[in-house]
Amino acid sequence: MSAGALSLGVCYYPEQWDEALWAEDAARMAALGLGWVRLGEFAWSRIEPEPGRFDWDWLDRAIGLLGEAGLRVIMSTPTAAPPKWLVDLAPEILPVGADGQRRKFGARRHYCFSSPRYRAEAARIAEAVARRYGAHRHVHAWQIDNEYGDHDTVLSYSPAAEAAFRQWLGDRYGEIGALNRAWGTSFWSMHYDAFDQIELPNRVVDDPAPAHLADFLHFSSDQVLSFHEAQAAIVRAHAPGRPVTHNFMNGNTDFDHHGIAEAIDLASWDSYPLGNLVHGRLPEAAQARYMRTGDPDQIAFNHDLYRGVGGGRFWVMEQQPGPVNWAASNPAPADGMVRFWSWLAFAHGAEMVSYFRWRQAPFAQEQFHTGLLLADGTPDQAAGEVARVAREIAAMPPLGSRARAPVAFVLDYPSRWALAALPQGRAGVPAHVALDWYAALRRQGVDIDIIGQGAALDGYRLVVAPDLVIAEADFVSRLAASGARAVFGPRSGSKTVALQVPEGLPPGPLRRLIDLRVTRVESLPDWSEERFSFDGASHVARGWRETIEIGEGTEVLARFEGAYRPGSAAIVGTGRWRYVATWPVPEALDAVLGAALDWAGVERLPLAPDLRLARRGAVTFAFNFGPDTLMAPAPAGARFLLGRAEIGPADFAAWTG
Repeated sequence: MSAGALSLGVCYYPEQWDEALWAEDAARMAALGLGWVRLGEFAWSRIEPEPGRFDWDWLDRAIGLLGEAGLRVIMSTPTAAPPKWLVDLAPEILPVGADGQRRKFGARRHYCFSSPRYRAEAARIAEAVARRYGAHRHVHAWQIDNEYGDHDTVLSYSPAAEAAFRQWLGDRYGEIGALNRAWGTSFWSMHYDAFDQIELPNRVVDDPAPAHLADFLHFSSDQVLSFHEAQAAIVRAHAPGRPVTHNFMNGNTDFDHHGIAEAIDLASWDSYPLGNLVHGRLPEAAQARYMRTGDPDQIAFNHDLYRGVGGGRFWVMEQQPGPVNWAASNPAPADGMVRFWSWLAFAHGAEMVSYFRWRQAPFAQEQFHTGLLLADGTPDQAAGEVARVAREIAAMPPLGSRARAPVAFVLDYPSRWALAALPQGRAGVPAHVALDWYAALRRQGVDIDIIGQGAALDGYRLVVAPDLVIAEADFVSRLAASGARAVFGPRSGSKTVALQVPEGLPPGPLRRLIDLRVTRVESLPDWSEERFSFDGASHVARGWRETIEIGEGTEVLARFEGAYRPGSAAIVGTGRWRYVATWPVPEALDAVLGAALDWAGVERLPLAPDLRLARRGAVTFAFNFGPDTLMAPAPAGARFLLGRAEIGPADFAAWTG
């Protein structure tokens, strides 16, 4: 697929439908303007109904019919749903919950990443499927497994996980004395004499040692990566030249997405804006406003994240087409939103958007999850919107690739694990705090890349790190040499890799950039309000506050107000670095990060609260998530490719010039 080319797809389950429908479905997909179809991620029991007996005929026919209709097949390894016969033969493959209870067959993702038997079986079925279809003329791409982390299945507390964790610790620390020092086991008499004494950090009387828990989270992430890498290597051996992907999820930091980048050719993710709104960060009033459009920034955050994970390439593998079944409440999107979300993905650099699913299922767990067609085969609302997107793609000039943004936003997974292991109270959800910072930047009309600490920093004007708890020395050195300016949020640099207080106090390695010491931290109740003065105005912060001391060359940019330590530093900075010692509320973040963009020389365009911009090539897109008509911030003489200058509710526009 050439840079800038756009296409559409759909998720299809021929094993769930009468074969008499397959040819008709394939023809209707092509007629609708779809070009891709994903198959097989849950089909293991149909592919291998008994141990060692494979039934390929039905899948051969399905792939053939789809391909002959002009559709390109994305084939999946079916390891997300091991069959009952395998569970009966090897119940040790099942994951074990934190309560110590083995989880059961009857849904999906019922396997433990650390099970040697399951790893062998997963490799065996992946080998069989890849050998059969790796060079098939209609199979053009591959998906490994499905939605790692769904249903909280990255963490398993099985005997196999315990044995693998001990081995991982031995490799990490070398000798038990190093582990004791890193974990601080002199505290509470937690000393170990050998690695085989170490148990998993569940079912303990109080919190486990934070380094113990953080290491278990890191180990569990590594288990996902090695599991994925094994299958990806098998597929690549049999399907050279076909891109390999995995469909990631919203808001899951149980494993390091940046770490999996070398074992995929492009990233995919599953976009369900309304379910994620219900379970997201926004207060009820904002949820009511965006109930049928979605959080304006949660969707874009994931697009930007997975574009980075995929090295600039990403797909949306599952796009919500209507009400879903799995959220606490499941509203319908506004008419036009499926088209809207499709173009939002393209604006952020997506090459392909695929809809989940073709037909609504009339049975099993997802009966209430809509598709492009109703269960009886008649078109649902989304089908007409998808057909319109296909026509618009055909008329759209090539968009080119998404350019490097001027702003880099750091999402570091070990730092998130550190916050899970040592949260210091219940104030703030780290993912929500970070998304608030991202949203404040987006409200300034700037494009953003989301990166890890290992990413190249050349070309960025501003780096924003809201929660970089563990700052790697190499990242700090490369940041210093990059020419970029940076803003760090509270707790940045506050812990070593072993979750200990760094030498010289926080912000640890960041002290080589900015001379300050954090001498006290507070987590504050939701009802508590801190105020600080910045740039001539008074602003509100909540949830977290730090006391800091500054050295020569560091100046105070904002001061706390109120009865407690009035005048103490809330934001400090130098010529290139700034440190924010609290969590400003969204309105205050607009001021703080807007000023940071000006300071870094990043051109910004403050937007109406419901409006968001994205740029791809020479085309600018504006998306209106709100209920009121807004004007596009287009220059005089702009040529509109989609929409017009007046952008209605739940609508968008795109222009050049």
